[in-house]
Amino acid sequence: MSVSDRARELTVAAAEAASDKLADDIIAFDVGDHLVITDVFVLCSAPNDRQVRAIVDAVEERLRGLGAKPVRREGEREGRWVLLDYIDVIVHVQHAEERVYYSLERIWKDCPVIELPEEVRRPRSRHDTSSDAAGAAS
Repeated sequence: MSVSDRARELTVAAAEAASDKLADDIIAFDVGDHLVITDVFVLCSAPNDRQVRAIVDAVEERLRGLGAKPVRREGEREGRWVLLDYIDVIVHVQHAEERVYYSLERIWKDCPVIELPEEVRRPRSRHDTSSDAAGAAS
């Protein structure tokens, strides 16, 4: 089963919103052939609970702008692992410790990875304002 255009649109938008809030290790898996409940898992992490919540807020705001509202949210109170269910796409925002402990990448390693834009995939330092280091070299 291939990912629908709408699911791909929401996946990229969620990944971009997470990236804008400096989420770490953003990855998306096509899980549609393994699960009947969704087509895509988007995974990302943050070093603290506060940033997890900021990423969740950014994802919700960006997807709301595309007319999508989560049908279910879990884990918001604790801020350690928040799940946003958009039916075709489920976004997992995890505290870095939970990300390592639960290792969802290991569980879904046989699923195809969905290509995300370069700016989402490239690692950024916490001090980078996404204006490449070229400006600093001048």
